[in-house]
Amino acid sequence: MFPIIETIPLRQMASGDILSLQVYKFIGSHPGKKVYIQSNLHGAEISGNAVIYQLIEFLSSINHTDLAGEIWLVPVCNPMGTNERAQHFSPGRFCAYEGKNWNRIFWDYEKESDDLVAFTQSQLHLDIEVVRQNYLTNIKSKFAENLEKINSPASVPYTELFRYQLQSLCLDADYLIDLHSSSDQGLDYVYYFPKREDSAKYFLLDYGILLDKYDGDAFDEAFIKPWLALESAFQKLGQNIRFDIEAWTLELGTGMQIKSDSVAQGVRGVKNYLAQKRVLQIPDLMLPQTQFHQMYFATSSHRKTYYAIAGGMIQSRVKLGSSVKAGDRLYQIISFNKEGKLPNVIDICAEADGLVYDLSTNQAVNQGESVLGVLQS
Repeated sequence: MFPIIETIPLRQMASGDILSLQVYKFIGSHPGKKVYIQSNLHGAEISGNAVIYQLIEFLSSINHTDLAGEIWLVPVCNPMGTNERAQHFSPGRFCAYEGKNWNRIFWDYEKESDDLVAFTQSQLHLDIEVVRQNYLTNIKSKFAENLEKINSPASVPYTELFRYQLQSLCLDADYLIDLHSSSDQGLDYVYYFPKREDSAKYFLLDYGILLDKYDGDAFDEAFIKPWLALESAFQKLGQNIRFDIEAWTLELGTGMQIKSDSVAQGVRGVKNYLAQKRVLQIPDLMLPQTQFHQMYFATSSHRKTYYAIAGGMIQSRVKLGSSVKAGDRLYQIISFNKEGKLPNVIDICAEADGLVYDLSTNQAVNQGESVLGVLQS
């Protein structure tokens, strides 16, 4: 099966060069769900590009009859961030011109929608698929107002143009997968949303973080937050409805690197997820261990970042993936001074039990810079 390949102009530079997105669309012979998968939203987080490459290779090898619905793949979805350099480092986490995090800029329909309660009341006796289409029509109608601003004489900042281009590709998707990694050194894990726990295990990762607090500015949040709000509105009116709409962020390893183990985990997990969701109708892809797969679950509100209490050099730091107890030493800071005194070593200990899931790449830190992250129990 050969994909439809679409190139979308994204931004004209001062030099006249055009930055573009490229979308690979695999369309099955049977109707079904729409899946949207993108990678490299943060410039240094490149491992997802290798995952998408392998998915393109795999999907190109199967028949149209093996796919129900369609899968859209967008590698290197943020060329501005990907191309950003600071000597040996590839940061790309923030728009250098506007100072905004590339994954905190997205448009959230819930913040601009009309009375959600009135809409929900008008839909109480309708079939769930009809409700979905009616709500999606409202989202698309409101979203179209962004294009009017973009095309106006005043236009908009680039981050608003960028978000419009990305979100226009996935607004009507059923399942969204955003491939990230740590910008530093991180474990492989998945972020998921309330009432979607059962599907989280389909990715066969060892760790999952429930987003129990979210504001809708991140890509996955902006996609699913309006639907979670609608489900909650129905529940308040006495109806328990869950739309078959899911959003995931897979964190695959370390920034500025493509680790083969993390890529393999990502490819295996995405394939299994699509098979379990009956998008890929290839029985052999449904891995039997899914049913018994055990995960370490935590909530996003229990993430704890440890910042350097003094400037210096980090030594004796615990390894990534370590389980720690309150009071255990996490690392030491060799702290120098310009006061005519000898350097000293500062022990930093855990405030609570937890799992070390993220480590800074640079072990020379200024005061107030992050050193590691712990998922607290």
